[in-house]
Amino acid sequence: MCGPDGTPDSGVLLVGDKRLNWMDTSDLMSVGRLIRDDKELRRTAAGFIGYGDTKSGDRVLLAVDNHYDSRVYDTLAAVLREKGAKVDVVVVDAGPDYEVGESEEVDIVMRREPWDNKPRRWEGIPWIERLAAERNYDLLVHGKGGGIPQTSHRYEAAPWLSVEQFGSQATTFPREVHVAINEKLWDSFRLRGVGGRVHLTDPEGTDLTYTLHQDYFDGTRRGYGDVPWWGHVMGHGPTPILPQEDASGIVAGTMNHVSRAFPRIEVELQKGRVEHVRGGGGYGDAWRALKKESDGTKYPSFPDNGLFWLWEVAIGTNPKIERPSNLHMASSGGFEWERRRAGVIHCGFGTRWRGPEEKWAGAEGILYGHLHVHLLFPTLRITALDGSTMSIIEHGHLTVLDDPEIRELAAKYGDPDVVLREDWFPDMPGINAPGLYEEYAKNPGKFIYAAAK
Repeated sequence: MCGPDGTPDSGVLLVGDKRLNWMDTSDLMSVGRLIRDDKELRRTAAGFIGYGDTKSGDRVLLAVDNHYDSRVYDTLAAVLREKGAKVDVVVVDAGPDYEVGESEEVDIVMRREPWDNKPRRWEGIPWIERLAAERNYDLLVHGKGGGIPQTSHRYEAAPWLSVEQFGSQATTFPREVHVAINEKLWDSFRLRGVGGRVHLTDPEGTDLTYTLHQDYFDGTRRGYGDVPWWGHVMGHGPTPILPQEDASGIVAGTMNHVSRAFPRIEVELQKGRVEHVRGGGGYGDAWRALKKESDGTKYPSFPDNGLFWLWEVAIGTNPKIERPSNLHMASSGGFEWERRRAGVIHCGFGTRWRGPEEKWAGAEGILYGHLHVHLLFPTLRITALDGSTMSIIEHGHLTVLDDPEIRELAAKYGDPDVVLREDWFPDMPGINAPGLYEEYAKNPGKFIYAAAK
């Protein structure tokens, strides 16, 4: 991995003005102390996680699986013990590491039984959550993605599978700058955009429009209120979906959270519901089968039959996220990590993670879950009710990074051009790299995994 001038900088990060190496144990401890002392914002996004309320005598349960690099959780345990906390570490056996396939996301996310029976990878494991509550732990550190439930004890995430992720500038990105980015971005939707029209495009073929209906902002939907969904700013209202939902068009791409990159998929929506799924290789085949199975079901979160309704248009906000190495293996986390990068959008179709509709479906033995398509070079614009147009993302660049107030704040930490620079964009033939997109779209893995090695 290289900087913009071509100088290798793999494994190097900055904490304050000190240059660190994430292969050095003492340097990992420096990163861990930053996380330990930051106040939490109850999210699973790098840059918003903190265990700063931990004090001497607190009891902490740190629960991960064996696909985590032990140096990550050993560091977290060590820095919490420095504060005088008593830390118990549980490592759950997730089985041996393996090479993922095109339908991996379906296997991990979709269920027909209560999630307690078969927890989806990286969401909270019910017996771990029960243990934390029954044994009166003060803090549970557990889980990698998705929402964190409200509990009587503090509950924070550990999304870093590897030291490559843990010891990165994404993890140490200045908290106050990241907060300000999220707040300004969210204000574009909740203050200026309400009632307006969104137009979302991407060079891989996405062309989608929808209305930011006022009723989505009624305060009943978590993540769509006064406070942004940190690091995962929602460009569309979460479930329950409104009867007047009008999202129509195409969402297209070649990757989701955890599957192997697949041939280009095209998802066609009409009034919020997925009507057709075309292409997509093994992922597309699996999705079409699930759609056929669920087309006749009326879910309580949707205005009409069918499982696959758009609710998630989630915008990453951290400019320092970079694609992890070893992408073809499950232990890398695949493309899930990069969804956090500023300007990347992931679209989600189906029930909301641990939402009431999933509890209902699980109890009834009915299919539930939601599937994703990632957009790496999106352009998102909002036409407000007064006719003005706001450019939120341009070709994968989050425009709030150019805001004068954000730049002034970033200047406290160095050159704002450097602090706010997106350090990684993928090379995609025909879009920002030599070659034909049509050839890439047939077999994206041929390009992506060769480049990652």
